[in-house]
Amino acid sequence: MPLPREFKLSTVSHLMLGVSDLAASVAFYRDQLGLELAFESPGFAFLSGGGVTLCLNEPMSKMGDHVVGATEVVFGVDDVEEAHAALAAKGVQFSHEPHEVTPGQWAANFHDPDGHRLSVFGPMSKTNAT
Repeated sequence: MPLPREFKLSTVSHLMLGVSDLAASVAFYRDQLGLELAFESPGFAFLSGGGVTLCLNEPMSKMGDHVVGATEVVFGVDDVEEAHAALAAKGVQFSHEPHEVTPGQWAANFHDPDGHRLSVFGPMSKTNAT
């Protein structure tokens, strides 16, 4: 019997978050954050997140202990200051205002309707991105 060829995972295609109210979560991610709703079926919504699909999963929230805060979804942006201002104008409430987390890289933190930790991350502003 030949040896199996080396196998390794190399691509994250989907990130699933358990949500308690699918409609409220879809509205938040689509209308406030601006993600495109790619597909929806009973209990599930799939949103385009660049190279990763964000799946909002209502049944998952009922599967066991809901450990909010153990995961953070990070949205890469070209300008944290601009992203912060645009999202705040859409009603997103930030738990942490823009702050430098590594030299030249900034983050601003907020939560979705279920309390999942989210952030925008990148240079503070386009003018400071050099």
